[in-house]
Amino acid sequence: MKVITISKPGGPEVLTLEDRPAPAPKAGEVLVKVAATGVNGPDMMQRKGLYPAPPGASDLLGLEISGEVTAVGEGVTRWKAGDLVCGLTNGGGYAEYCVIDANHCLPIPKGVSLIDAAGLPETFFTVWSNVFIGAQLKAGETFLVHGGAGGIGSTCIQLGKAFGARVIATDSPDSRCQLCRDLGADRVIDYKTEDFVETVRTMGGANVILDIVGGANIEKNIKAASPDARIIQLAFAAGSKVEINLMPVMLKRLVYTGSTLRTRPVAYKTRVARELEAQVWPLIEAGKIRVVTGRTFPLAQAAAAHAMMESAGHTGKILLTVAGT
Repeated sequence: MKVITISKPGGPEVLTLEDRPAPAPKAGEVLVKVAATGVNGPDMMQRKGLYPAPPGASDLLGLEISGEVTAVGEGVTRWKAGDLVCGLTNGGGYAEYCVIDANHCLPIPKGVSLIDAAGLPETFFTVWSNVFIGAQLKAGETFLVHGGAGGIGSTCIQLGKAFGARVIATDSPDSRCQLCRDLGADRVIDYKTEDFVETVRTMGGANVILDIVGGANIEKNIKAASPDARIIQLAFAAGSKVEINLMPVMLKRLVYTGSTLRTRPVAYKTRVARELEAQVWPLIEAGKIRVVTGRTFPLAQAAAAHAMMESAGHTGKILLTVAGT
């Protein structure tokens, strides 16, 4: 099969198209002929040598896929050859075939194309586990989302609104801000022209904040938070080393947390998959949540996809299509 490998740690140019034997499913796994795979922030980190694959995982990039089941391992009863699925992988998505834990597969939501479905698992697993299981976002609370037009952000806006929160999104320029409005954000802030801290404070502060920026945003988020707020850090686009005053964390009783999904226990990911299928997939099928695909590239152009991801100018999910590579 064709795969994308990392020739050495570095920029997008280190991604190389190579041939490898196709894998075989072990007990509890399914083998999927990949239609598409999502491009995500952890892929950038792994390519740079900063986010190694955990023991036993594929060394290939790709944490989410969609495609057709071609074989099942021992003990798998729900899925069979010919089924169309999307799912969260532990690596290996940048390939023509990928093995995946059968419990981490989900059906393709009605009305969603097989290609677009590849952009669902990583983002929805991440947002659901951090915002709804971890931070316990509730109806009526104010949810501040940074980078609202990106893959994580667009999912946060829609899930927040679907479950009754008031959503404030930050982004720039206006084209990205407009997408946030189109997705249902109650207030959109262009962070280059407006101080989000002051705006959020005038709205009573944020109960839950999701940040992918880091850097100066870390202290600003603490200032924008309401008492008893929960701040979730999922990435550090502007850096992870800062000097801040932590006194407000104590005075406001804040919870500041972060996580990575890949190293979560198998049983936890299974729980998230089943909750998504029961509570979120029906919203997608009813048209209440849009699948936002920004751009697709053939697998062989993975380097171009990574370059676009790192330019931070895209909206929605970036996908690699595998058929015909």
